[in-house]
Amino acid sequence: MPKDPVMLLSYVNTQLRDNYASLEDLAASNGVSAEEITEKLSAAGFVYMAEQNRFVAK
Repeated sequence: MPKDPVMLLSYVNTQLRDNYASLEDLAASNGVSAEEITEKLSAAGFVYMAEQNRFVAK
């Protein structure tokens, strides 16, 4: 997974849109926790919207 927050956002949202029904599924298949992804993107100003299955700007 990308280290840069903007690249991470792009990667995660694309994967969620195209391949995964939830953040937990994406995280598990990449060997990280959903909390770790959420924390990294939250620090960059993004929040996970479960009903949309994507991260958006706060």
